[in-house]
Amino acid sequence: MLKKILKVVGVLVAVVVVFFGGIFGLVQAKVDVSGFFKAISEKDKSTRTSPGAIANATIGTTKLSIDYSQPAKNGREVFGKLVPYNETWRTGANEATEISLDKDIQVAGQTLKSGRYQLFTIPRPDKWTIIFNGKLGQWGAFFHDEKADVLRVEVPAGTSDTMLERMTISFETTPPQTGFTIAWDKTKVFVPVAAQ
Repeated sequence: MLKKILKVVGVLVAVVVVFFGGIFGLVQAKVDVSGFFKAISEKDKSTRTSPGAIANATIGTTKLSIDYSQPAKNGREVFGKLVPYNETWRTGANEATEISLDKDIQVAGQTLKSGRYQLFTIPRPDKWTIIFNGKLGQWGAFFHDEKADVLRVEVPAGTSDTMLERMTISFETTPPQTGFTIAWDKTKVFVPVAAQ
């Protein structure tokens, strides 16, 4: 009986190793496996380890929405370790974060046309690059295609006195300082947004 159980466990482990090894190999080979991850991602986001969240706001007359997942710190060092500096990040967990807007806006003084975009970032200790990418439905930042970037802006990195366990995106809609904040651990980054 023990031999049968060990054999079944061994087969299951082999299947898992081959499956995830294959996916990792495809990702390293730059093969687009986003359809696979999209199928996984369609389950109820509230039950995930990094639950889904949506931030909504109206700035001027423009309606904005940011759909993202909230990873947790869990005692880890976040920026510079878990989220490496100088590398493209999905700005959350699971699928790449998505922002939608129903009218053109100004982001850090540059025009972003109405539409839906993946929101990527490149964190650094002193500043972040905020990227609006036109290729929708991406999982993570594995296949971030710079040619599909619609807008890139740089904003200063800030700090917070309080530690935030889960990454949070929130809007500030009271003039003169309108925009959205990406906050996690003791890092806080404000992205200025203004109506056209």
